[in-house]
Amino acid sequence: MKKQILFFLGDVYRLLIFPIFRIFDSEDCHNLVLRVGEIIERSHLTIAAFRKMFFVGGNSLKSSVAGIYFENPIGLAAGFDYQAQITNLLPAIGFGFGSIGTVTLGKYDGNPRPRLGRLIKSQSLLVNKGFKSPGMKSILSKLSRHSWTVPVGISIGRTNSADLRTNEDAVADIVSSFNLAEASTVPFSYYELNISCPNLISGIEFYSPEKLRALLLAVTALNLSKPIFIKMPIDKTDDEVRVMLDIIIEFPVAGIIIGNLQKDRNHPSLYQDEVAQCQKGSFSGKPCSERSDELIRLAYRTTQGKIVIIGCGGVFTAEDAYRKIRLGASLIQLVTALIYRGPLVPAEICTGLQDLLVRDGFSSVSSAVGVSAES
Repeated sequence: MKKQILFFLGDVYRLLIFPIFRIFDSEDCHNLVLRVGEIIERSHLTIAAFRKMFFVGGNSLKSSVAGIYFENPIGLAAGFDYQAQITNLLPAIGFGFGSIGTVTLGKYDGNPRPRLGRLIKSQSLLVNKGFKSPGMKSILSKLSRHSWTVPVGISIGRTNSADLRTNEDAVADIVSSFNLAEASTVPFSYYELNISCPNLISGIEFYSPEKLRALLLAVTALNLSKPIFIKMPIDKTDDEVRVMLDIIIEFPVAGIIIGNLQKDRNHPSLYQDEVAQCQKGSFSGKPCSERSDELIRLAYRTTQGKIVIIGCGGVFTAEDAYRKIRLGASLIQLVTALIYRGPLVPAEICTGLQDLLVRDGFSSVSSAVGVSAES
């Protein structure tokens, strides 16, 4: 019965609600949804009732990854709840975990509008927020009395400011953010280090070996109390990614997230009539899917289980999530599917995952990780 209800409500969103959203500005709709979610999550009774109705768990979906217990493997990626407005709502709509942010040390009001745009035929979003953030101190103050029933992490990046002129400046900025998070009472389950946002003021990067190593030396020297995952780019060559992976596994890093936004405006998955209407920015959703899959397989083969892989990019259905799991991802993150398929898409995906695992004879998500990586 739960499965039928989930898919019925999903159809209601896709057929009736999303067409109304399409009339209005993308970022205005996004902000409205977050404000409504923030109101809903203040009611513990409502959250409990929603969780009972919509959360999908079960033994086949449970796992322990990097010492963290997950009731299901579907998480909210950084970039949606960048001001930490809906953290308690996550399990109520089916998420097994979620990330806040990306949060930066300094406040940044975001790149000039438009910062979000819909490419409906391409199943993508134009993203150009540029680490819009109220600042680390503001976020930590807001969450100081929070607790959660699913793992919640914080994505940390460097402040998008021209005041950061060198990589050394950026490293110091990032280290300060981690120090503040570590000193806080906020019960984060994990950290993300976002080195791959393509919409920042240029001149600073952490992709070259010496710069990536310097960043990881500084961050891991903090002896962080929570596992850390590195958010990876998807626009690098296989050889460049292998070099990055070889460096990452030198350090006490729990895992990687593959990956971030698609920068190629000529990517074959994009409809060029939609791209022509887009200003500056990069693309989420379907344009990220194929390269994300390729890099998950590459990372799984290269690291041989030494680090955890979280798959992100173009996950809309249970089949999308399952494919990334079979290629080597232990956990899955998504954002764009929430806009196009509705807020209950994580619950829909989990329901479908259960069926796919049974079909292929797997007792758990963990037992399916990487089974297709060598094929």
